Amino acid sequence: MLIRRADSIESSEITSPDLFLRRREFLRGAGWAVAGAALAPTLACGAEEDVHPPAPAAGVTANPFRTDEETTAFEDATRYNNFYEFGTDKTDPQRYAGSLRTRPWSVAVSGEIGKPGMIDLDDLLRPHTAEERIYRLRCVEAWSMVIPWLGIPLGEIIKRFEPTSGAKYVAFKTLLDPEQMPGQRSRTLDWPYVEGLRIDEAMHPLTILATGMYGQELPNQNGAPLRLVVPWKYGFKSIKSIVEIRLTRGEPPTSWNSQTPREYGFFANVNPDVDHPRWSQKRERRIGEFRKRPTLPFNGYADQVAHLYQGIDLRKHF
Repeated sequence: MLIRRADSIESSEITSPDLFLRRREFLRGAGWAVAGAALAPTLACGAEEDVHPPAPAAGVTANPFRTDEETTAFEDATRYNNFYEFGTDKTDPQRYAGSLRTRPWSVAVSGEIGKPGMIDLDDLLRPHTAEERIYRLRCVEAWSMVIPWLGIPLGEIIKRFEPTSGAKYVAFKTLLDPEQMPGQRSRTLDWPYVEGLRIDEAMHPLTILATGMYGQELPNQNGAPLRLVVPWKYGFKSIKSIVEIRLTRGEPPTSWNSQTPREYGFFANVNPDVDHPRWSQKRERRIGEFRKRPTLPFNGYADQVAHLYQGIDLRKHF
């Protein structure tokens, strides 16, 4: 089945600061959700209207890389976000992301590849089926969610452009358009937002380009129309509204590592033994729960990805 397009994106009501204190019972309303992945400090949200979870997408392919943990409520996942292109407050994306136009949308693919070029988003989706993936993700501010995403393995996309032996890293870039993204008028970061992975991380089957969540197309506030999901890394690694993918020989710059290298490393692997300078990484609070839980190495995906970092000092290369 091809990933479905929505005729319109319904905005969601502004969240209140107390959503961290909501009980687990509130989350059970999202128990029907399909597909899955992770959250990151580049998300967003919409206007003051009711949020209604969409019906599950029929015929979506189940993927073995998924957690059976309770899914975060649709309302919370779409209205409590970080997406600095629309403002630094958690409710700013919900208020302002409606200005983003997600069609038409194209992505430039270049660098160390045999077939560079522009790809149209709809052309990108057409040959692929949506995969069901439910990933847990721990964000740097000691909170976490479990969000169902529809996505395409990034490795499948990269292979289409025939990477050369010189391709050691994959760099990503977000749309730069202050008219559509009013947060880019501020000096919070050096715009556009950029991110990067090592080529083996990018090609790993856990890594996806997400095109939807909860059975529908991505809402603007959650990174529409195309965002990166790497579930064993902290959320700021999940770049949104991607317009450029470039394969490189050297390590590319990344926004948060460039901004504050003492606090944000290039790898951004979830590691409870390496604290952020301003808070502990050892425990996390799942949205909707009172009690914190231990943070798992590699966010619980150590069996799948720990081998990628053999011989690397993860305290130094954090």
